Parts: sequence; C-alpha cells; structure tokens
Amino acid sequence: MSSTPTNSSLKRVTGGLFTLSAVAFAAAATTLSATFDWPDILREPASVVLPAFAAGGAGLVWTWFATAWTYGLLAVPVLLLPAVLGLRQDPVMRVATYAGAASVLLSLIGFLRWVFVVPQLASSYTAGDPATQTAVAAAWTAQHQFGGALLGEHLGQLLVIAWSVSLSAIILRRRILPRWLGATGLVASALYLLNQGDVLATAIPGFPVWDLAGLLGSTSWGLWVAALGICILVLPDHAKSLPAAKSAETTSATTPTKPAPL
Repeated sequence: MSSTPTNSSLKRVTGGLFTLSAVAFAAAATTLSATFDWPDILREPASVVLPAFAAGGAGLVWTWFATAWTYGLLAVPVLLLPAVLGLRQDPVMRVATYAGAASVLLSLIGFLRWVFVVPQLASSYTAGDPATQTAVAAAWTAQHQFGGALLGEHLGQLLVIAWSVSLSAIILRRRILPRWLGATGLVASALYLLNQGDVLATAIPGFPVWDLAGLLGSTSWGLWVAALGICILVLPDHAKSLPAAKSAETTSATTPTKPAPL
C-alpha cells in the first residue's frame, strides 16, 4: 500500500509538533526557572511566593502563559499519533491516548492558574493589611493544592506517565518505532514517577522525597518526547501500515483457502 500525501503530511505534523512542544516548553520552563526559581518556589509559603510573583510583573505572567501553552500544544500530536502509527483500532493505544490528552488538559489548568488566578491573589496580598494577607494566604494554599498539586502535578503527571508507559510497551511489542525508544521511554517514565514523592509530601508530611526526581524525571521525559517526534519524522511512510499488514498476513495464514466454485 503506497502512502498518500495526506498521510505523509500527518506524519510530519505529528512528529514536528512533538519536537516543537518539547523544545519550546523546555525554553519557557528554563526562563521561568531563571526568573522565578521554578519549580522550587512551588513549595514555599504564600509569604514568599506572592510577593515574588507580584515583583515579576507582566513579564512573569506572560512567561507562565508561554509555559502553559507550549505544554498544551502536546495534546495535538498525542491525539494524532494513533493514526500515524496505524493503531487507531488498538484498544491499549486508544485508552492511552485518552489518558495522554486528559493529562495535558489537567496540567494546562495547573499552569494557567498562574495567569488567571495568582495575579489577583498576589496583588491583594502585597496591598493588604495583616488580616487581608492571612485570608489571601489561605486562599492561595487552597487553590495551589487543588489546581497545582492535585490536578497538575498528581493527576496530570500520573496520566501522562501512563500514556508514555503504554506507548513504550507498544513500541517494544510491535517494533513500529526503534526499540531503544521504547526502552528509554520506560526508564524516563519511572524517573518521572519518583517525583510523586514530592507531590504527596505536600499532603502527607514525612512522605519520602528524592530531591532530584523532579529535575531528572521531567528532563529525561522531555528529551524522550523530543526523540519520539524525531523518530516519527524519519519513520518511512510505509511503516505506519505495518500493523495492519501484519494482521492481514496472520489472518490469511490462519484462514483455510476455499476451493474455487466449479
């Protein structure tokens, strides 16, 4: 089966968006780290976070906006990937795709609260009297734990890890992409999962935390996503029809041939 220009374009768009999202998010996150001490500042109290946010001004808000949407862009190639790999009917890939898309949405909510919620809290905190600051600090903690720790960091990360583990297992089983990509995907996902210790410690004091898990996990996972995009870009156009072709060959080999009618 020869590939059509539409399929070739879909492959380029999907691979390109995986790579672009990973690189653009890394650039935005690096800027955020340099200007706002992210992600370490996430574990600081309101008395530290809100004045620092207010001091960052509009530039910091736009940096959060860029960080949010460069990550949000990831939802598009996640949804397109089953078609590119010829796995739209694969039940595991289908569930994994839903999980991946949901994870991006949850993480996007976690990021965008810094654009639509935190600026008002920071303004009220820095301009308020002690009573106002106490009330704003409580509001900050509530939204931070719900929108950040629960939705973005816990559910968002767990679902995206489930997506990458499922995809890596499919790659290793079906060999539709290089096997090293599947193996490194499992390793990166395991490292990323260790970051849940830091997230759970915000709700369960004393929960074991490995300080390097966040940095190593998110960095290795981001590099894996970029590698996934590059592998898709160099994937031969005929490769995405392989799963269907193998299925057809198996069916043909196991189905008895009927004699032609006389």
